[in-house]
Amino acid sequence: MTAGQPVPPPVPLVGIGVDVHAFEEGRQLWIGGLYWPGEVGLAGHSDADVVAHAACNALFSAAGLGDLGAQFGTGDAEWAGAPGVKLLGEAARRVRAAGYTIGNVSVQLIGVRPRIGKRRAEAEQVLSEAAGAPVRLAAATTDGLGFTGKGEGLAGIATAIVFPAPAAAPATGSTTGR
Repeated sequence: MTAGQPVPPPVPLVGIGVDVHAFEEGRQLWIGGLYWPGEVGLAGHSDADVVAHAACNALFSAAGLGDLGAQFGTGDAEWAGAPGVKLLGEAARRVRAAGYTIGNVSVQLIGVRPRIGKRRAEAEQVLSEAAGAPVRLAAATTDGLGFTGKGEGLAGIATAIVFPAPAAAPATGSTTGR
């Protein structure tokens, strides 16, 4: 490349993340960073927020940092019962610390309940604030098929786009004292 030519934009890196949890009586349901009163919760080491967890996995995948288990293992007591949005905020921090900027995250919740439509905007706001980047949320049922369709649990599938952070600009000026 010669002087004066525009620098091409960085190539985006795409990651896919999945998280799955079964329903468990006696637990609170947290989905998309929101508490869903009157709903049966999900089994898990943390709050089992499949939306936030899938987003974390997608970010880690895009940045080449492994996955949720590698970053926040069940053997690490610090993350026991942790809110999914706290994990998402920490995942975003780690992705940025590894030299990436986050473009966006999109998550698809799969299951028959809860119905997220009326709280979608609220969930997107909470998730976006945690990630420091746009997070979009959609949902689908599986027409009675599989464990999600039979109401036995929920799954989340996410895609994240990250970009290599621009390199720091070289310092200008002389350091030789001339």
